[in-house]
Amino acid sequence: MPDDKLSGQSFDPKGRFTGLAQIYAKARPTYPEAAIDFIVEKCGLNADSLLVDVGCGTGISSRLFAERKIPTLGIDPNDDMRKEAIDENSEQRMEWLSYICASSENTGLQDGVADAVLAAQAFHWFKPEPTLKEFVRILKPSGWCILMWNERDDRDDFTRQYSDILHAVPGARSVEVKRGESGNDLLNSPLFHDAGKVDFENQQEMDEQGLLGRASSASYVPKAGEDFVKLMEALKSLFAKKQRDDLVVMKYTTSVYFAQRN
Repeated sequence: MPDDKLSGQSFDPKGRFTGLAQIYAKARPTYPEAAIDFIVEKCGLNADSLLVDVGCGTGISSRLFAERKIPTLGIDPNDDMRKEAIDENSEQRMEWLSYICASSENTGLQDGVADAVLAAQAFHWFKPEPTLKEFVRILKPSGWCILMWNERDDRDDFTRQYSDILHAVPGARSVEVKRGESGNDLLNSPLFHDAGKVDFENQQEMDEQGLLGRASSASYVPKAGEDFVKLMEALKSLFAKKQRDDLVVMKYTTSVYFAQRN
């Protein structure tokens, strides 16, 4: 992933999740079946297609398509995240799935090989203009670009209180504002047509350790020190207040942006 700036500070998105791969794989939510159904139907995906999942991380989204016997190529430049994805694939032995090391701006793929390009929970880390040009290059004529995010639904009381706690962490709001706006780059791109957005309901059930892991998997959350201890204590207090049968439920809206290559 390319260099970028957030809150006036330089950072390298490629390295932000180094050391977080295992907790990310365990703690992050998956995507609802209805959203995957929509993408498969919209893009006309089948066993003869190729889906390229750019910024695939630990393979959460990649596996959902491979499970449907859709040939899927996951791309990620972070060695830790990609290794976790490969290890998971080794256990599940998905013959429809493979991974390579590359970036969103330079996938290294041949022209016109993909029926669809997906970026799930990732596009906000990319530079939109060169990335969308690269997506166009590797897409077949009339191929589809899909951007997907799980966004917390703060209309739910527990989810809102969790968000309030996380927003006290420096940099949290900046990341989430950028994430929430970045889908518009596809909707407004002159490289694509028939653009749109659909939303789906999603949720994640967690015990206390799952909740702490969910927070710790965020790249902006401190990993040690006084601020980390305060954050964990606040989340433990929230869990104790809101748990039912030792579980809490985080609510999400899964947003799917789509557009067809010109």
